[in-house]
Amino acid sequence: MLYLDYAATTPPYDEVVDTMAEVMKKHFGNPSSLHRLGLEAEQLVSQARAVIAKCLNVIPEEIRFTSGGTESNNLAIQGAVSQYRHRGNHIITSVIEHASVYETFQQLEQQGFRVTYLPVDETGCVKLDQLEQALTDDTILVSIMAVNNEMGRMQPITEIGELLRSYPKVIFHVDAVQAVGKLPIDPSKQRIDLFSCSAHKLRGPKGTGFLYCRQGLELRPLLWGGGQEAGVRSGTENVPAVVGMAKAVRIAYDHRQQFVEHTSKLREQFVEGIRAIPELKLSGSDNAADMAPHIVHFSFPGMKSEVLVHALEQHQIYVSTRSACSSGAELPSRVLHAMGYDDARAAHGIRLSYSLSQTLEDAERFSHALREVVEKLKPTMTSQNRRR
Repeated sequence: MLYLDYAATTPPYDEVVDTMAEVMKKHFGNPSSLHRLGLEAEQLVSQARAVIAKCLNVIPEEIRFTSGGTESNNLAIQGAVSQYRHRGNHIITSVIEHASVYETFQQLEQQGFRVTYLPVDETGCVKLDQLEQALTDDTILVSIMAVNNEMGRMQPITEIGELLRSYPKVIFHVDAVQAVGKLPIDPSKQRIDLFSCSAHKLRGPKGTGFLYCRQGLELRPLLWGGGQEAGVRSGTENVPAVVGMAKAVRIAYDHRQQFVEHTSKLREQFVEGIRAIPELKLSGSDNAADMAPHIVHFSFPGMKSEVLVHALEQHQIYVSTRSACSSGAELPSRVLHAMGYDDARAAHGIRLSYSLSQTLEDAERFSHALREVVEKLKPTMTSQNRRR
């Protein structure tokens, strides 16, 4: 099996699974309980918070545990605008954000907030000058992702942070789900107030994540109850998952340089194989430095993405498509449309995503299988076009 869908989810490290099993068996106490079992569980949560904070070069009190990236994004955005609405009514995001950000902004727009959705260029990048033009005295929040989850374009987070240093009242949130443990994220150097992480994107457990919240910044909770996580996120902490996430984060940061070097070589080989097939079109920037090393996206115009996915599956190769289906008709990708791609490309995208586990031989195997699959599918595509 060749699994190339790491941006969707990752196989947990054996060490993570073993650690979580041990915690579940031996440390099942509620961290809020006052007896010994509760105190042991609370200590494990505190240790996990400290481990993650050390990796990120932040303080433990700035880490808030959540159920994953979606909740972290919602808590950051809704919590910030609710708390600081007295400062203004204008918020900014981009047209290529993950649904958990994009749809949250749409909901806030319905609640009366004025929203600016920044466009992107043909490579999928937000432009600094357009962000600067959008900023007003009424702006209270900017939310821009670090790496686009669909086609892998990195955004100019550092430059945005530098720009926002001149706007101290504007809160800067970053969806870093596809970046934590892979690419540099430094809140103090990049002037980031809030950023989101999901454990299962870096070989940790599903259903857990965290939100970095700069010290001194207050958020209005989404959930009310026991007052856990310094009152920001009520609910009994998932101790085994939190400990497993901390281990996954530590392992990722220990191997981050190796990850970048290895996945950059993999990306180069994947891209070379795709470019060798004339029917396929790569997405994003031609400059590899603009793109995350662990994600490659391409389109097969005129061929349903699901057909290509299942054809590769016959070779025991697993990739993904971002296309949504409704009533049997493919819908174009919102992200690819925003980049100026027509329906033929925007509705027929394929994403590869990978990690340290894959080899250059795996990339070569994929290229051979892809060429074989495309050759077999071309006659089908031609007959479909004739019927149209």
